Amino acid sequence: MPSFSGLKAIVTDIEGTTSSISFVHDVLFPYAAEHLEDYVKAHAQEPAIAKILNEVAEIGELSPSDQSGQIALLLKWIRDDKKVTALKSLQGYIWESGYRRGAYQAHVYADVAPQLRQWKQQKLQLYVYSSGSVLAQKLFFEFSQAGNLLALFDGHFDTTIGAKREMASYRAISEQLALEPERILFLSDIVAELDAAASVGFQVCLLERPGNAPVAATAFPRAESFEQITLESV
Repeated sequence: MPSFSGLKAIVTDIEGTTSSISFVHDVLFPYAAEHLEDYVKAHAQEPAIAKILNEVAEIGELSPSDQSGQIALLLKWIRDDKKVTALKSLQGYIWESGYRRGAYQAHVYADVAPQLRQWKQQKLQLYVYSSGSVLAQKLFFEFSQAGNLLALFDGHFDTTIGAKREMASYRAISEQLALEPERILFLSDIVAELDAAASVGFQVCLLERPGNAPVAATAFPRAESFEQITLESV
């Protein structure tokens, strides 16, 4: 089992780490795709949504008045699983309506909630870093199958701080937390993300959950659950 020492904070990914990839791809993405057009038409005049649509128009080189074109591009981004901040922000708003209506609850692995609580008892700071928007992250843990876990987290990071495969993103997280990188453990199922974090000095651990893509070779510590992660000298 992997062992880590000297930690002050843990930063975790969501998809494939705390939660199944299938929930995101088989539940959340289809829900957003199904409801996106109606949501945009109903809320396009609201300042937050109008700002998102303007960003979509700019990226897609579309007219700001071309709502149909914007919707078509957003749906294409969903199909292609694009990590576009504007899309992720809009998805958060759409998913909020689904969570609050009781259309679904977010999946979390059985080991996650107990281990998060134990780490909090050990006085560790807990954060989320996901390509999903901060709103989407908060909804995910507020409306989880394990109950409301939101209060366990000290903060959230999304693509507004940078892409998850870029070293600069992890430097920025370290700076915002006012912690030396080696005092932070990053958990993810994606080797490229772990590479970026480790290059900055983060301690890292690869999560190998059911349904995750197999990783043939990596020098990074591996765990199949949060329970297997051992912390020393916290």
